[in-house]
Amino acid sequence: MHGGGAAAAAAIAQAIKASGAIVRMEPNDFVQIVHRAEEPIVVMATSKIFGRTSYKYLTSYKGLAFYTKSPSQLPLGVRAELVYAKQIWIPG
Repeated sequence: MHGGGAAAAAAIAQAIKASGAIVRMEPNDFVQIVHRAEEPIVVMATSKIFGRTSYKYLTSYKGLAFYTKSPSQLPLGVRAELVYAKQIWIPG
């Protein structure tokens, strides 16, 4: 790796160390995790690229962080407490 690439890889590695393991999953699997939790808290952020909105979600379950990205809003159920964030950034 050259200087910029090595620096980026080091920054990603440091972010992962700071945040712990993040499990990326398909949207349907994410919804299943949310439905398993007794009192789910879900962080959601939207972004627009080329006129298309995408939805990013982050939650915690049994000590792990779970993340997904979807082209449409997910059916999280009435028990889920939704927290809106300006942005969700996941390293790597």
